[in-house]
Amino acid sequence: MLKSLYIENYALIDSIHITFDSGLTVITGETGAGKSIILGALSLILGQRAESRHIKQDVDKSVIEGVFKISDYKLKNFFEERDWVYNGDECILRREIWSNGKSRAFVNDSPVLLSHLKELAEKLIDIHSQHQNLSLSDNAFQLNIVDILANSSIELNEFEKAYALYKSSEKKFKNLQSESIKCREEEDFIRFQFDVLNDAKLQPGEQEQLEAELEALTHSEDIKSGLFLTTTLLSEGETSVESQLRSISDKLQSIEKVYSKVSELSQRVKSAFIDLKDVREEASRLFEVVDFDPDRQSFIENRLSTIYGLLKKHSTNNVEELIELQKEMGEQLKNIESFDEQLSILENEVADNRACMLEKGKVLSEKRKAAAPNIERQLIDQLSSLKMNNTRFICEFTEKVNPDITGIDDLQFLFSANKSSSLQPVSEIASGGEVSRLMLCLKSMIAGAVALPTIIFDEIDTGTSGDVADRVGAIMKMMSKGMQVVVITHLPQIASKGDVHFKVYKDETDEEVTTNIKTLSLNERIDEIAGMLSGAHITSEALQNARVMLKV
Repeated sequence: MLKSLYIENYALIDSIHITFDSGLTVITGETGAGKSIILGALSLILGQRAESRHIKQDVDKSVIEGVFKISDYKLKNFFEERDWVYNGDECILRREIWSNGKSRAFVNDSPVLLSHLKELAEKLIDIHSQHQNLSLSDNAFQLNIVDILANSSIELNEFEKAYALYKSSEKKFKNLQSESIKCREEEDFIRFQFDVLNDAKLQPGEQEQLEAELEALTHSEDIKSGLFLTTTLLSEGETSVESQLRSISDKLQSIEKVYSKVSELSQRVKSAFIDLKDVREEASRLFEVVDFDPDRQSFIENRLSTIYGLLKKHSTNNVEELIELQKEMGEQLKNIESFDEQLSILENEVADNRACMLEKGKVLSEKRKAAAPNIERQLIDQLSSLKMNNTRFICEFTEKVNPDITGIDDLQFLFSANKSSSLQPVSEIASGGEVSRLMLCLKSMIAGAVALPTIIFDEIDTGTSGDVADRVGAIMKMMSKGMQVVVITHLPQIASKGDVHFKVYKDETDEEVTTNIKTLSLNERIDEIAGMLSGAHITSEALQNARVMLKV
C-alpha cells in the first residue's frame, strides 16, 4: 500500500508531504484546487513521461517520492532479477525532473530505467480514471477481467507457452521459405560461379609456384649466363678458382711437414675446394636444366591470368580463399537442393505446434466460458444495488479466426440497461454514468478475487448522485476492507464513507498561488461535507445532514 507521498516544486506545489493509511481515503476540494496536480505528480513515480513544464516556475528541479509497503506482494524475485535492493517491507520510488528536460528514476535510491519503474509501479498501484472506462470496450481488457475472475492463470500461462512455440516455429518456416525463394532465384548464378571455380581445379600454393616459375622463364638467358660464368670461373683455365685452390693446398701440404701450425689452414682450404667443386657441379646441372620454353611460359601466363581474373571477380586475396569460396557455394547448392525437405519438416512442426496451441486454447476457452454465467450473475447483482435493476449483461464468446497471445476467444461484453432494449456492446450503448458503475462493479469483483494493489478512483463517480452515489461509496468502503482505496470525489455521499479525509486547497498571495493539502478533523469534515451538500452558504440543515452522513 501507499504509505506516504512527498512532492516538491511541482506545478503549483511548493512542498507537501501526505501520509496515507489503510482503508478508504477520500480527497476532496474545489474544482481547480489542484487534485489533478497531486495525481499527476503521483503518476510520475509510476513511470509516466515527465515534462519540464510541470516544474514549478523559477526552480531548477522537482522531486516526487512515494513510500510503499510491499510485504504482501511477493516481489523478491522481481527485485533480484534486476539487482535491486530488497528489504521485504518497504520500497521507495523517486523521480527527479530538471528544468532542462532531463529526469531520473530511482528505486530504493538506486537509479533504474523508466520502463522498469513502470513495471514495478503496475504491481503496487492502480489509478482508475474516467479515461480508463474507454478500455471496457477493448477485447484484451475484457478477457483479462474474465481470466482474473475465472482464476484461469494456469490455463492462460500454458496457452501462452504453446502460442509462443507455435509463433516461433511459424517464423522459422516463413524465414526459410523466404530464403528458399531468394536462393532459388540465385541458384543458376551460384551454380555457374561454382562450375567456373570447379573447372579451374585450383590447388593450394599454386599461384606462388607459378609466379616463381614464370619469373625464371622470363629471365632464362640471364640465369644460364650467370650459371655458365660460375662454372667457367670455378674450373676452366690455369687461373680458375679450383686450380688456384689446388695450388694453395699443395703448397700448404709441402710446408705442413716442417710447420705443423698450417695443418688447420690446409684442412680449411681442402674443405673450401670440396664445397666450391659441389657449387660448380650444381651450377653445371642447373645450366643444363634451365631452358627457355615458350609453350610453358604461355601456359603459365594463361593459368595466372585465369587465377587473377577469379581473384578480382570474387574480391579475394589468394587461391586459398577462392577454394574456400568454392566450398561455400557447394554447401549453398546442397542447401538449396535440401530446402524442400527442410520446409516439409518445419511445416509439420508448425502444424503440430498449432494443434497443441489450439488444444491449450480450447482448455482456456472452456474455463472462461464455464465462469462466465457466474460473472454475469455477480455483475448484475452488483449493478442492481446501484439502482440498475433492469440490467442485462452477458459475455459473448466467438472464436478468433487467427488466435493471438490472449487465446482463441473474441469476447464482447453485451449490455442493456433496460428490458426492452436489445443487448449491444458496452461501448455502443452504455452512458458515461452506466460505464462508470459497470467498471466500479468489475473492480470490486476483481478485488474480491485477487489481492489488488492500492487503487485510486479519480472521480469515477461522475454521472451519479443521490442514493446511487451513496451505494457507490458503500462498494468502495467494502473494497477498502481488503485493500487500500483512495477516492478523489465531489460527492458528499462518497466523501462521508472515508476513514481518512484530505482536502486540497489553494493559498493565494499577491506574489503566487500554491496548492496545499491537509487532513481534516471531525469538525472540519462536517463543514466540508456540509459545504458539498449546500454550496458556499452552509446551512444548519446541511450541517445536520453532514453529521448524519458521518454518523456523529
